[in-house]
Order: sequence, then structure tokens, then C-alpha cells
Amino acid sequence: MASTELAALRGFLATLPSAAQFTIAENRAFYDRAEQAFGLAADVTVERLEVAGRPAEWVLVPASRPGRVVLYLHGGGYVIGSIRSHRHLAADIARAAAAAVLLVDYRLAPEHPFPAAVDDWLGAYRWLLDQGFDAGEIAIAGDSAGGGLAVASLLAARDAGLPVPAAGVCISPWTDLTMSGQSHASRAARDPLVKAADLRRFGEAYLAGAEATAPLASPLFADLAGLPPLLIQVGDDEVLLDDAVGLEQRAKAAGVDAILKVWAEMVQFWH
Repeated sequence: MASTELAALRGFLATLPSAAQFTIAENRAFYDRAEQAFGLAADVTVERLEVAGRPAEWVLVPASRPGRVVLYLHGGGYVIGSIRSHRHLAADIARAAAAAVLLVDYRLAPEHPFPAAVDDWLGAYRWLLDQGFDAGEIAIAGDSAGGGLAVASLLAARDAGLPVPAAGVCISPWTDLTMSGQSHASRAARDPLVKAADLRRFGEAYLAGAEATAPLASPLFADLAGLPPLLIQVGDDEVLLDDAVGLEQRAKAAGVDAILKVWAEMVQFWH
């Protein structure tokens, strides 16, 4: 990204108010405006369906190869976000990966706290396997809370005795709901998007009294042995930088093939 574009992006993000100023319903509506802001290319096909009792969509492009799937988990702090907010990104991923992307509207907190989101993903993954998709042709990906959920979901599949997907992709992942990473302080003035007050509010809504160190809530504290290769992407100016760095370190210590890519000056989920 050119420096002028980056400066313009950061300037815009700095004008956005904190989510703490609005109700959850207002935040959800604002987040879903991405559907209109980005739109879809003319060659994108969207097929609506129900997966394991949840609304879902296949997002396809002409290059999508039969049998190749990316199961994408949207971000939003486990409280906001939806198929609508991430449909445009799913189309770009489908094009880049030559895959079909499956978006699932997993249940959100506070109405449905932990571990509802993990349970919904596991149901969606079982559904894919039941439909005859090969685990070796499935990747799971997600951003922010969805990035942490991607790792938690891989753990849930492993613990359920299911064949794990071929790979996981974590974009700006939120892996530590205790918020113990030093980057929460060291990057606070540099991160124009993610605010500590918002993370605490969303985390408390999702946990609803559960321990923040529970492995499926904060996979930074999990035993990651047996997981497939992980690609972790994060911006150097993010308060969640240490969540990503710690995930790579924990994964490698557990024998997982993990690659961490840190982008200088980039903000959360710039994709």
C-alpha cells in the first residue's frame, strides 16, 4: 500500500468512534454497512443455504475449483459481524484461492456466549465432511475474533477425533482474552481501530463468566499439538500484535508448522 493511501486510511480510521459509545445493535448495523460500501464483482455467485442449523452462504467465482473449500469465520469480537459484513472479502478469497468460500452466521454474544461460536463452527465442519468434502481440501480462516475462533475450532475438531483441515489462516487473530500482551500498551497510540475498552466489553459479553484462559476461548493458552500448518498475518501497529506473535511461538513449540508475517505500519485486518 502506498504511503499516501496508508495515511488516508489511518486518518479515516482515527475518526471512527469507539464501539463503546453505541449499543450492540447499532454496532452490528454499522459493521454490516460493508456490504454496500464494497459490493461484489459481477462474476461472483452467492448461494444461500442452511448449514448445521445456521444461515450460510457459498461464495463462488468462476475460478473456484470443485471440492476446494475455505471455511471463513468473520471477526467482530464475537459480538458483531456477519455474512453481510464479510461477503466481499469472501469473494476476494475465493478468487485468490481458486476455492469456494463458505460463510456461516455463527451465533453471537451476549445472546449466545462461549462456547456457542465454537459449537457452530464444529457443526459446520461436520456438515462439510458429511457432504463428502475431503478434510485435505478444506482450509479454515478468520480475522480478529474469527482468527482466534479458527484456532479454537481446529482444536475442537482435533479433540472430537475428526480429521483436521489442511491448514488454518489467522488474520490479526485475537487469541488471548486476558489481554495480557504488551502490545496492548505499546501499540495503543498507534492502533487507530482497536480500543481496549471495546475489547474488554466484547470479551466479557462472550465469556459470560467463563475463564478467559479457557483453551477454546483463548487458544494462546491451549496445547496446539496436532494442528495443521498455520499462516498468521498481523500489522506491526496493532494492539493484537502479541496475540499473533505468541500464537506462532506456542504453535512452533508444539511442533506445528507456523508462519508469521508482520506488516510494518499496518493496522488491524487491513485486508
